This record gives sequence, C-alpha cells and structure tokens, in this order.
Amino acid sequence: MSLWRRRVGAALGSIKLRVMLSAVAAMALGVLLTALTLVRQAERDMLANQRDRELAEVVNTASQLSQRVVERQRALRASANQFDAAMLADAGRLQHLLDNKPLLRGLFTEVFITSADGSIRAYADSQGVRVPKLDVSDRDYFRRTVQERRPLISEPLTSRISAAPVIVFTHPLIDAAGAVFGVLGGTLQLAEHGLLEDGANTGDGDPTALTLVTDARGRMLSHPSGRVPLQSLASEPRMAEAFAHWLASGGSVEPGGLTLPQPAELVSAAGVAGPDWMVWHAMPESELLAPLHAARRQALGLAAALVALLSLAMLGMIWWLLRPLAQLAHRAQHLFDGTQEVHEGWPRASGEIERLSRVLRHVGAERAQLESFNAQVLKKLSSVMNAAPTGIAFTRSNRFELVSAELCRLFGRAEHELLGQPTQIVYASNEDFFALGPQAVEAFRAGRAYVGEWQMLRADGGSFWAELRGRPVDEADHGAGTIWSVVDITEQVAAREQLEWSATHDALTGLSNRKVLAHRLERVLDSRPRSMPAEVVMIDLDHFKPINDRAGHAAGDAMLKAVAAAITARVRASDLVVRLGGDEFALLLERCTHETALRIAENVRRAITEIELPWDRHTLRVGASLGVASLGAETASVDAWLAQADAACYAAKAAGRGAVLAHRPTLRVVAGDSTAA
Repeated sequence: MSLWRRRVGAALGSIKLRVMLSAVAAMALGVLLTALTLVRQAERDMLANQRDRELAEVVNTASQLSQRVVERQRALRASANQFDAAMLADAGRLQHLLDNKPLLRGLFTEVFITSADGSIRAYADSQGVRVPKLDVSDRDYFRRTVQERRPLISEPLTSRISAAPVIVFTHPLIDAAGAVFGVLGGTLQLAEHGLLEDGANTGDGDPTALTLVTDARGRMLSHPSGRVPLQSLASEPRMAEAFAHWLASGGSVEPGGLTLPQPAELVSAAGVAGPDWMVWHAMPESELLAPLHAARRQALGLAAALVALLSLAMLGMIWWLLRPLAQLAHRAQHLFDGTQEVHEGWPRASGEIERLSRVLRHVGAERAQLESFNAQVLKKLSSVMNAAPTGIAFTRSNRFELVSAELCRLFGRAEHELLGQPTQIVYASNEDFFALGPQAVEAFRAGRAYVGEWQMLRADGGSFWAELRGRPVDEADHGAGTIWSVVDITEQVAAREQLEWSATHDALTGLSNRKVLAHRLERVLDSRPRSMPAEVVMIDLDHFKPINDRAGHAAGDAMLKAVAAAITARVRASDLVVRLGGDEFALLLERCTHETALRIAENVRRAITEIELPWDRHTLRVGASLGVASLGAETASVDAWLAQADAACYAAKAAGRGAVLAHRPTLRVVAGDSTAA
C-alpha cells in the first residue's frame, strides 16, 4: 500500500503530468471560451438591437408628448384670441365663456384668467366656474409671461387651490396696442393626470418595463405606480445609476435620445422639446436574456462532455511521448536552485534529449556567471542611487526595475511597493501618463534628454508637481530602458502661477485688469468684420468718494467687491468684466448687438444701484453712470473705441448721473434717472 502511494505521489509531481494537465486545461479552456464567446456575442447583439429599439421608442414617446404640449399651448392661444380688456371686468361674461370651453377644460385640470396685476378673474375646474380670492402676481411663471409677452410652461409647483403638485401653461392676453392686459392659464395636476396617459407609451405593454417623465432637474412628473410627484429620479432604484450618470455628463435634454448605464437594466431617455422634460424608460435585461441563458447552459454541458473525451485521448498520447524526458525534467527543475553542481545530475542519452541536456547545462553555467556579475553591478548602482539627493528610477517596458531612496520618499512608498509595478501608478491622471510617452520618444529620437513638468501622485492620494528628466540607457535601443530623475517643484509652480495670475487680474476684486482688456480689444479690432457686432461699456461709480472719505478705505474696498460681484452676475458668461482702477470698470461684449448691450448696461446699472452694504450701523449705497460704444468699420483704434465709450460715460455723469448713454454723433440718454442728452 505504501509503495502504491509513493508511486502516485511521484506521478503527481512529474513534469510530464504537469505538461499533460496544462495541455488538457488549455484545450478545455479553448473549447469553453469558444462556447462562452459565441453565447456572449449573441447576448451583446441582442442587447444592442434591443437598446436601439428601446431608444427609438422613447424618442417617439418624447416626440408625441411634445406634440401634446404644443396642442395645449395652441388651445390656450386660440382661446386667448377671444378675450379683450373689457371682458376682464365682466365676471358674468368670463364665466359664460369658460362654461362654453369644454375642449379647453378637458385638456387641463384647472383653467384660470388673471388681470395684468395677477388677480384671478375667473377659475374653472371639475366643480365648475368661480372667482376665488387669489393673487398669482408673485408666481415666477406669471411675471415672466407678462414681462416676456410669450407663452410659458412653469416649473412643477404646488397649487394654492388644490394644494397638489401641478404644471402651469400660460398665454399672455395682449390688446391691439401690444399691451398685456391679462393671462390665460391652464394647470395639469400631476398626481391625477399622468403626462403619458394621452401619449404613446414604450414597452409594448410589458409589465416589467418602466416609463416615467421628469423635468430638466430630474424631478418626477409622472410615474406609473402613482408615486407622489416631484420626487427625485434618484429615488427610483431602477434608474438611479443612469440618472447619476446623466447628471455627471451635464444633464442635457437631448430630443435625439440617450442610452445610459444601469445595472441589469436597459435604460434610455429622450428630451421633450419645448418644456425641457425628459422621458425615461427601463427594461430589465434578465427578461431579454432568459432564452440565451438556457442555451448557454446547454452549450456548456455539451462542451464539457467534448472536453472530457478529448482530454482522455490527449492524456494517453502525451504520457507515452514524454516518458524519456522524466529524468531530464527532474534535473531541469533544480537547474537554478543550487542543490547540485552545474554539470552534475544530467541524464545520459542521445539524440534530441542529449542536445537539450547540453543546452541546459550551458544555460546553467552562463546564468550562474551572469547572476554573479549582475549582483555586483546592482550593489554598486544601488549605493549610488541611494546617495543621490534627487529621486532616481530605472524603468523598462513602463515598469520600475530600480528606485532610489529619495524616489521612495517623494512618492511615500516603500521600495518593494514600487519594484515591478507599472510606472502609471505614480501619475496624477492616466491622460498625463499616455501624453508623456510620445513626448519622451520624440526627444530621445532627436538625441536629447527629455525634460517636462507633470503632476505626480503619492501613495496617500496627495499630488505634487515634479520635474522629470529622462535619458535612454542605450541611444540605439530605447527598449533597453530609461533612467529618470524626479525633483519636487511644487513651490516653484505655485509661485509661477500666482505671478501669472497677478499680471492679468485686479488683486482686490479678482476681475481682469486693463492689460487683458487691451489685448482682447486688439484681437477684436484685428478680426473685423468677423468680430462684429461688439460693444464696450465704461462704468464710473456715482457717489463713491464719500464712502472712502466718511467710512474709510476698508468700506470702499468692500463696496468695490460688491460692485464687481453685481456686475458679473448681470453679464453673459462670455463677456469680459474689467476693473480699470479706482471706481472705474469696463465691459467688453463680443457678439452682442447694440440693443442687447444697452439692455445689459441698464441691468448692470440697476444691479449697482440696488446694492445695500451694511457698514458700522449704516447702509452704504452707490450709483453708476455708463457709456456704451459700438465697434464699427470706421473705428480707428482701441484708444479711439475706448475714448468713445469714455465720452459717453462722462456725458452720462454730466447729464445728472445714474444713466446709460450710448455714443452717437449726438449723445442720447437711453436709460436711468436723467432725461437730458
């Protein structure tokens, strides 16, 4: 019994058996991978086709929902044409008119009419027509409808009559003179009126599918389960990850449709043109892949049976072929472990086995000599690297092979944590790592060392700026490896960036300075006529000097910061806001018509006037005078353009301050407190 056990143990430790088992495993793996790959490809193809169908369906649903929105807006517009200003004073006529609007009332949960001041003159719902004592002048949708004189769809809000979440459609009532005398509105109660009830749904009636509607911020407007509206889509587990990915990618309302990642679900979404809503649809992958999973189990069973049969045949063949190599295999296992002398223990044989034995003996001797030499070289090189004050590394095939003590300190890693690891782990971003390679290769091919500045990553997650210098070990063979030196230059980079920022910005307000303005103006002039239209606005604060004189320079500085913030909040993201010095500011409005520039200037003037700065038990206020000058084909230079805006600003001050003045051959006041030209 003990003899049998020894023989079994020897067989299991044989290199022949290992080779046979490896071949069998490779064959089995190949067959199994082929079967799995085919099934997996079928799954991917099915999911891809279904994803395309789901996307097309959700885009169609969003398009139909958009059409429903347009129908409601058209209904409001058609009804609005039947009202006049005199009718709003006649409650009986209004009620009679709403009583005879069954189609309009059928499209909305509630229909109401307000006067221009926001008071409701008539209100209709399922209970009839009445006149509630209610004022909507503080509602954002009402103010915007009156101010912008155009139909609007509100954000989701709570109805003051039903206390339910609603969406409000509005249309301005405009008389023949163009004045807004009232607003016609209709509401959809989200808890009772599903937005998809009168539109096509996706999923072909599949009870496992989920379709809902949200606004542009992700609040649910419609849910098939009757869930309380206005909850965030993040609370829906079947779409939470897809919603997070949509937000991370910018949250764009895309009518063309989007496919979003969600575990175990196919999630697609499409924007509803007009109100900027989103239609979301989810379909579980498990329902689609169930037939393929059954096919995969059957394929794996057949593959396993085939592997078993082929394995038995291969085991017998390999065992027979490898019997003469048993002794050679045993000796080769101990070739480099030092248990035997290099030339001892080899089998006596002829033919291929004898030649293989001779080659292995030669390799063993060469290896022993090379290891001895390498050990001496590495010992010397390690001593030099550890004594260097700069981080040094030897890399080959993008892996660390030697590192100095200073390099380990810079990256906060022990030597064993770096050796053999990919160099990519010490870069702050993968983009930096992939960008460095081509630059270094280009420098090496040009016969020079590579020098560059990059952000590097420490083991604790912190980063620092480093200067990297690299040179190939062998100029003729760049694959032989590269020697790198690493120096921490974080302080130098920070000082340089601060100096660059200070050269182009005002230290007090953080706005761009006169140098930046001059550069941008030159560029705009040189790009004519492509750069037209463009406007320059000069801003000079009114009544600012008394603040410095009475409240002190600290108060003046605080006011200048408040003014800078007010100006920045009233201009476009592409506009340049500049502090010229003292209490003078300037705006460069590129791609801006003269009328738009006047409106922006008036908004800026009003914003500055509305500043109330509490200071030492007092409230500090300032005004502003603004001059606007347009870029024309005849504008001779930057100085001439600025002089025109400055002259208009000076004229605004001379005309009584607190005004916006446009430069013309004869200046005229376009806004503000003064009326003199």
